[in-house]
Amino acid sequence: MYDIMKLGAAGVQMGTIFVTTNECDASDGFKQAYLSAKKEDIGIIKSPVGMPGRAIFNEFLEKVKLGKKQPITCPFKCIRTCDISSSPYCIIIALINAVKGNFKSGYAFAGTNAFRATTIVSVKETIATLLQEFREKATSLK
Repeated sequence: MYDIMKLGAAGVQMGTIFVTTNECDASDGFKQAYLSAKKEDIGIIKSPVGMPGRAIFNEFLEKVKLGKKQPITCPFKCIRTCDISSSPYCIIIALINAVKGNFKSGYAFAGTNAFRATTIVSVKETIATLLQEFREKATSLK
């Protein structure tokens, strides 16, 4: 965070680090996907709507890769770029399943550093750690 802001950024975007907090309302199963992830488990996928996204690879995405997933109907018609006839799965259903902890029928999007999560802590502890690391970096470079 310090290095990016030193380059002139007014701030940094952080979401991944807050997934494994007590206050995050995702299921314990979703949080566990982050806690269990290794660096090599995280990579870029092509979503059914045509956009790339970073996800934690799992059995569901492996089946998609092998062509074993195919939606029969489109329950939401949420985005124009999603063509049900060629989509390997419904992204909304997959993400709803994942947030509930059902990874046989879903997957988690995640930031590059999701594998760094090792425990579930409070937001207060997370922010305190971020501030401490920022201050340590700032003082070590003076």
